[in-house]
Amino acid sequence: MDMMPTVARRYRYSKGKESLLARMKKLEGQARGIQRMIEEDRYCIDIVQQLTALSAAADEVSLLILESHIEGCVADAIREQHGEEHIKELVATIRKAMKR
Repeated sequence: MDMMPTVARRYRYSKGKESLLARMKKLEGQARGIQRMIEEDRYCIDIVQQLTALSAAADEVSLLILESHIEGCVADAIREQHGEEHIKELVATIRKAMKR
């Protein structure tokens, strides 16, 4: 559940939006490639290696967006004296990511 209300605003990651979208398109292509490998009965280890690469690429996108969140939303909230809620949300998100 989102702790922050959905508001029409420009987030810091928007500055790198084109790069993030390009990374997501690459992830989409990787996922389709893995699906094709399974359909073609490719070697198990080759599929696992591709899944590992896909996971690492997705993790990098997550880190880039989290970095921008910390530098933008969290830093702004701290400057405005109401960062506690943002910090709690950030810690909860990191906890979820680490439990994978």
